[in-house]
Amino acid sequence: MSAPAAMLAGLGGRSVVLVGLMGAGKSSIGRRLAQRLGLPFQDADSEIEAAAGMSIPEIFSRLGEPAFRDGERRVIARLLQGPPVVLATGGGAYVDPATRAAVRERGVAVWLKADLGTLLRRVSSRNDRPLLKQGEPAEVMARLAAERNPIYAEADIAIESSDEPPEVTTGRVAAALDGWRPGSRTDLLRVNLAQRSYDIVVGGGLLARAGAYAAPLLRQKRVVVIADARVADLHLPALQAGLAAADIATHIVPVRPGEASKDFTTLARVVDEVLDAGVERRSCLVALGGGVIGDLAGFAAAITLRGIEFMQVPTTLLAQVDSSVGGKTGINTRHGKNLVGSFHQPRLVLADTDTLATLPPRELRAGYAEVVKYGLLGDARFFDWCEANAARVLAGQADAQREAIRVSCAMKAAIVAEDERESADKRALLNLGHTFGHALEAETGYGDALLHGEAVAVGMGLAFALSARLGHGSGQDTERTRAHLARHGLPARRSDLPRRFSAEALLGHMRHDKKVTDGRLTFVLARGIGQAFVSREVGAEAVRELLREEGCEA
Repeated sequence: MSAPAAMLAGLGGRSVVLVGLMGAGKSSIGRRLAQRLGLPFQDADSEIEAAAGMSIPEIFSRLGEPAFRDGERRVIARLLQGPPVVLATGGGAYVDPATRAAVRERGVAVWLKADLGTLLRRVSSRNDRPLLKQGEPAEVMARLAAERNPIYAEADIAIESSDEPPEVTTGRVAAALDGWRPGSRTDLLRVNLAQRSYDIVVGGGLLARAGAYAAPLLRQKRVVVIADARVADLHLPALQAGLAAADIATHIVPVRPGEASKDFTTLARVVDEVLDAGVERRSCLVALGGGVIGDLAGFAAAITLRGIEFMQVPTTLLAQVDSSVGGKTGINTRHGKNLVGSFHQPRLVLADTDTLATLPPRELRAGYAEVVKYGLLGDARFFDWCEANAARVLAGQADAQREAIRVSCAMKAAIVAEDERESADKRALLNLGHTFGHALEAETGYGDALLHGEAVAVGMGLAFALSARLGHGSGQDTERTRAHLARHGLPARRSDLPRRFSAEALLGHMRHDKKVTDGRLTFVLARGIGQAFVSREVGAEAVRELLREEGCEA
């Protein structure tokens, strides 16, 4: 099989769709790429003009931009329904959600990136660009780049389109396509919080593209990276290279691994080192690591200079599906978990699924417990999906992991948008299993003896058992939940843990839980799988009796 034939086979019958700002070279590179691959070349703008019977400036002038975008959407959808082609699109095409969805389904998106100076030189002699007539070209292009680059960054492949010969750029696009396979695409989700809204990006290879995502959001071309020391050895070079590609400098503050770092001592050291780095209110922190680092760095950002921006780059499954999203930051005290902290939303969450390949199996399983939580609390169909696909998620299959993260993040984003500060009971549903789980963690000392996800897994089993005991749910749902967790290597019962616990000691920890209201314990219970609700009417005696039945000492 020839090299072009092998490349086309790897694309699985998809079209190659070139996206990017005007002047990025989509038509020039597209024609050369089509010739190299032996595919037809199509220019979306030319097809739109043919369909409308007028030029694009005329469409804008006579019908307006909304009519042009509607025609553009329909033309691109039609072209993608046919045999594979190399398709050059207009600068605004990929910004449209429907067009982006069509490209995701039928194509491989290639973002041709160029700096503003290069773009302006390329378009300066053109008078057929309606958008450039809306103001000073340099200002218009800068605004379009700020608005569109984060969306272009969702493309499957990003290639720099510099002043090198077009054949060289074409060769780099071809090489990137040769390494692309289905399952390596990205998902973009939005947490809608008015001025504090931000994107969650899920997919592989995101560390290498971190600069493209971060640059439009930064007010300075430098960041301070708060990094788990163990994670830094594995993933910091890729992150630094990705940021450097956008001329973003980095200063590193390492933190020792483990839950013990979520304390006042470490927080004080981190803040001092951040200040030593010369941060200003326009500065930005980046959290590289799991939930511990995200919570710690987020809290440091919230209190440094009365609040600076930060970004989450979670490297564990647990952090990617849960703790990196929603703006809860904080540290632990001797009274309990996350009792000192703040709500401080990130500017961006980059969940690079490639980092999951370096996780120990136990940590991957612990993160999967939080995935299951979303099905149990509000989506029975997703729990069905978990039962069918858990083995694939835990085996490292990229498409299954990406889907698990996408659905989990989408659910959390919707809940956070509705109840950002947990002032109603909507966001409290995310604590399913956590009242029990946090008590178990506190009793074991927040160490490696019991990981957070493991504690939540036991806690979810106890929450369903308590629900059935109180007449809210069925024992069948309890057993189904526990069977699924146990089948995939997670503790599902108190007896699955290697040590004994005192019911009174666990109740004591629960009374210090931050969800306690007027001295009453707060639990997330369930009427069935996908039907969770918040209750503050659970008596201590009912909890005590359940814990004793589960093998806890009096």
